[in-house]
Amino acid sequence: MILNTPDEQDATGPVKDIYDADLNSLGYVPSHTKAMAINPEAYQAFQALIRATVANMNLRRYELVTLAAAQAIGSTHCRLAHGVKSLKVFSADQLAAIGRDYRSAGLEPAEVAMMEYAEKLSTDAAAMTDEDTLALRKHGFSDREIMDITLAATARNFLSRTLLALNVELDVPPSLDENLQEALLAPLQER
Repeated sequence: MILNTPDEQDATGPVKDIYDADLNSLGYVPSHTKAMAINPEAYQAFQALIRATVANMNLRRYELVTLAAAQAIGSTHCRLAHGVKSLKVFSADQLAAIGRDYRSAGLEPAEVAMMEYAEKLSTDAAAMTDEDTLALRKHGFSDREIMDITLAATARNFLSRTLLALNVELDVPPSLDENLQEALLAPLQER
């Protein structure tokens, strides 16, 4: 990335707050955080959208939608970062299976439908019709849940596409073991 990102030791105000949050939760400040901190207000608005979406959605659903959207976009940044976050709700083996092929990972049919929706939204949103929404409704999702699934996927598109467009350096989270990293990136490398 050719844009200059704020250094950790020079960060003040909202940038320092953003960096401190990552230092507290991850132990380091990833390059994607540094890139987004160039416009801290926009990044904080993005984080507020995520909090508002996850508040109604459970973390498992949010991470599944995020992983599907990131895969569809081709975002290694988000597949790896959310691979680590997904370990809060999945075992490493289950997450590896989801990373390789969510359709055969033993997920509930509603979860697969939700991921397919996020994937289509991320690859060809203009081709989506009422049938895509009805498919979720047939799996028992309420209007609010459908909206939250949509917001989670579109939010991932926003962040992932921003990082890809700016050619932000890829961070491999230090806590992510090699086998899980391979499983999360395999579908992206097959493209």
